[in-house]
Parts: sequence; C-alpha cells; structure tokens
Amino acid sequence: MDVAVFNTRPHDRQFLDAANRRDGHVLRWLESRLTIETAGLAAGFPAVCVFVNDVVDAAVLGALAQGGTRLVATRSAGFNHIDLQAAARLGIAVARVPAYSPHAVAEHAVAMMLTLNRKIHRAWNRVREGNFALDGLLGFDMVGKTVGIIGAGQIGAIVARIVAGFGCRILASDPVPDPACEALGATYLPVDALVSRSDIITLHCPLTPATHHLIDAGMIGRMKRGAMLINTSRGAVIDTSAVIAGLKSGQIGHLGLDVYEEEADLFFEDLSDTLIQDDVFARLLTFPNVLITGHQAFFTTEALTAIAETTIANITAFAASGTALHMVSTNRIAGPG
Repeated sequence: MDVAVFNTRPHDRQFLDAANRRDGHVLRWLESRLTIETAGLAAGFPAVCVFVNDVVDAAVLGALAQGGTRLVATRSAGFNHIDLQAAARLGIAVARVPAYSPHAVAEHAVAMMLTLNRKIHRAWNRVREGNFALDGLLGFDMVGKTVGIIGAGQIGAIVARIVAGFGCRILASDPVPDPACEALGATYLPVDALVSRSDIITLHCPLTPATHHLIDAGMIGRMKRGAMLINTSRGAVIDTSAVIAGLKSGQIGHLGLDVYEEEADLFFEDLSDTLIQDDVFARLLTFPNVLITGHQAFFTTEALTAIAETTIANITAFAASGTALHMVSTNRIAGPG
C-alpha cells in the first residue's frame, strides 16, 4: 500500500522502515506537518500516517478524501487531533496505536518528580559553571510522602508500583479501580479529595470534555500549599494560566510538564534560533521550580518499536480487509496518553 508519512523525523524513518521490511508498503517520507496547505502532497495515496501535532480537521480530511485517501493511521495513542465525525462522513477510516510502552511514560513522570525535588536540573547547570554551593538545592525524602495519581490505567498503575518502592503513600482517582493498585495499598478517592491530600500529583488521564482543564484555579486552591504537579498526559488537562497563578502565589511548589496546551507550534521543532511567540509558555520558562520537556515521555527504543510495528500492522490489515487492527470509532472523543 502507498502511504504518505507526514511529519517525518529521522527516528520515524528508522523504526517504520524496520517494521515495514516484511510487509513492503511504499512509504513516502514527508518532513512537513499535515495541514491544509500540505494535504495535496497526499494526492494519490490511499493511506496517510500522521502524528499528534498534525492537523487532521474537517478541511484537511476533505482534501485527503478528494485525493483518494481512505485511511489515516496515527502513530500515537491519542487522537484528539483528528475530527472523527468528519472522517466518518467522508468514509475515511482512522487507526491508532492503543498502547506501546506505558513504562516509558511512567518512568519519565517519576524522573520529573525526582529532578524537581532534588533540583538536579539546577545543580547540573551550577556545577558546569564551577558553582558547588548547596543553597537553593534542598529537597525532601520521598519516603512517607503522598502521591496522588489521577488516571490509574496502565501508565498510572506503573507509577504506583514505582513510588511504592520509595515508600510513598498512594492515592488514586479513576472510574475503574485497579486491583493491582489496591494491592499496593492505594486508596481511591474523588479528584478533589485526592488533590487536597497529596504532596505530589501526577496526571495520567485521557483528554475528554470531562477532563479538559481538570486542574483549574479551583482545584489548585484545594492543593496542599507547595504541592508538586506533574503532567505527562495531555496539555489541556490543566489550565495553564491558572497554574502560572498558582506558581506565583506559591500554592504550586514544583511543576513538571511534558505536554503543553498549545504545543502544536512548539514541540518537535528546533526553535533555538527563533523568538518564542507564545507569551504563556515563555512565562513558564522563567520559573526556577518548573521543568519542561518537549513531549518526550514516550521516547524510548521499546516504545518507538511498538509504535512502528502497530502502525504498519494497522496499514497491512486495512490493505487486506478494509479494516485496521485498531480502528477508532466516532463515539470516541480522545485517547489516553
């Protein structure tokens, strides 16, 4: 099957090529993001492969349909960047990667906790400048601290196992309690109760209408003063302006973000020679107790292998039967992590 692969980076080509050796699809590598301006590049391709910061709205899908595209395969679990109703109306199938390596995201979330707590990022910069003073680097023992996990699915359950090893108390909030988390001693609570009792809050929930701006000014006001907030799920789960206000007041003591509400024009690009035009993001960068990574929590060899293999398997199944292995239906609004 001929596939136009948008938003291609060197690692995409490396892992997709390896996964495609047996199936032999013709992959056309396109460095540009999929937008209404670039949709014409897919003309004549029955399938396109996209990523989370590609634009797959009604207008783009219409242009793809006119060019003969019948499948959009996103190499991600989340699919809130795709207009599913428009795709269904146009007869375009949508496939995703429902799971790849929950360990990758969970371990990154815990790495952010430890880095913020022990000021590793600040210490690294100081030592390189010959400054070995310890002032401002004071942290706390993880043992005995309460970690609140919002979204205790596959990723959240792994976070629970890791922090249990530190001797942390575990709170969890999820519509479906996980027996494995309960076996670790996790107590399930509503989100507002969890937030008020946690020293560290880590987000692993999907982006849905119910979770959009879940962490808003009201929820931040319920937090313990100086609590740590980690988000490796979806940027819009938190209200960024409210979080900035919480940082300024000291209500939020540490903030770790691997995702950002308006990340589409920032992440996955080298903007080192460019002035960042997003004033809200620029403000976040001024806080010494904020750690931001560019949507890299998923970025491990194991995860990229699984993503590529599942993406190729979706395309192969669609080519053979007209149905991908992991189809997304119109009654799904957003995907997890």
